Amino acid sequence: QVKLVVSGGGLVQHGGSLELSCVASGFPFSKFLMEWHRQAPGKEREVVASISSASGTINYIPSVKGRFSVSRDNGKNTLYLQMKSLKPDDTGVYYCHAPTPNFWGQGTQVTVSS
Repeated sequence: QVKLVVSGGGLVQHGGSLELSCVASGFPFSKFLMEWHRQAPGKEREVVASISSASGTINYIPSVKGRFSVSRDNGKNTLYLQMKSLKPDDTGVYYCHAPTPNFWGQGTQVTVSS
């Protein structure tokens, strides 16, 4: 059974930090590109960051570049998103996603207060 279990969300003040984790099971995590997505209230879901299977290629959307850092530990089947200098616009539900097999985690709420 495929699972992507996301944790680490919460409430943080403007300028604060959070780290999200996504633990994968039931599929060969190390072989796949992974993504973090978020969905802000009233907006469409958007990809925030992506990381290739061996971490050789990493991409971010412009609004988070320099503040967010995506990484993975293939030995632990875990994807991470380190978020710093958080802004109220970063508020939303964050999901991990394996695009090729189209597997989604359950999402975790991140709320940044002003």
